[in-house]
Amino acid sequence: MDLGLKDKVIIVTGGARGIGNGIVKTLAAEGAVPVIVGHHEEDNQHAVSAIIAAGAQAFQVVAELTRPEDCEQAIKMVVKQFGCIDGLVNNAGVNDGVGLEDGSYTKFMESLHRNLVHYYLMGHFALPELKRSKGSIVNISSKTAETGQGGTSAYAAANGGRNALTREWAVELLPYGIRVNAVIVAECYTPLYESWIRSLPNPEEKLRSIKDKIPLGKRMTTTEEIAAMVVFLLSERSGHTTGQLIHVDGGYTHLDRAL
Repeated sequence: MDLGLKDKVIIVTGGARGIGNGIVKTLAAEGAVPVIVGHHEEDNQHAVSAIIAAGAQAFQVVAELTRPEDCEQAIKMVVKQFGCIDGLVNNAGVNDGVGLEDGSYTKFMESLHRNLVHYYLMGHFALPELKRSKGSIVNISSKTAETGQGGTSAYAAANGGRNALTREWAVELLPYGIRVNAVIVAECYTPLYESWIRSLPNPEEKLRSIKDKIPLGKRMTTTEEIAAMVVFLLSERSGHTTGQLIHVDGGYTHLDRAL
């Protein structure tokens, strides 16, 4: 299916690794021009080089997304390079384990900046260009906002905020024809997830127990499956879909895990 994304300039925060990189690769395969925005220049360049080596286009901007001035400058650099922005994927973030018992005001606020505030900032600074292109926004979110997890108050709160912003922006941006949706992730095996698993006393046993709780196929969601939904939502093939929180999770969040 041709999604009509050829030469569309799409920003993906945190696009160098994990879910973000899966999105970048899928966009490139559709002929779009993914723009990675992230703070590790080496990782950014490696991801861009891989896309170019495969015969597609890509670009990168180094930015520390917790700094408002970096978010603004990243948008300016993309516009200077391409003259437009056709879509935004807010993806960067980390489940950093800032809990109620073991956290602090400082750690909580830092986590919100790592996981939520830059979603707003990137949307805010990209908005003039998105108005011109009638572009689309996709926010990556997590099931922690709905299920809880324990020991991760800040990340859960950030994801609740991501979901709320998705609905709010979908309403606010209706007059401009800008669609806003979220893709909710549960258990997706990324390098960061693997590092967490490996840090546990019995990693293989823990991984098996997690997979056993995923109703569809007793397996983790792949980054490619997340990416396919994101790219569809960015395209005009989903032209009448906005304000939706779409769970790509094998039924983990809503189906009875006793299944």
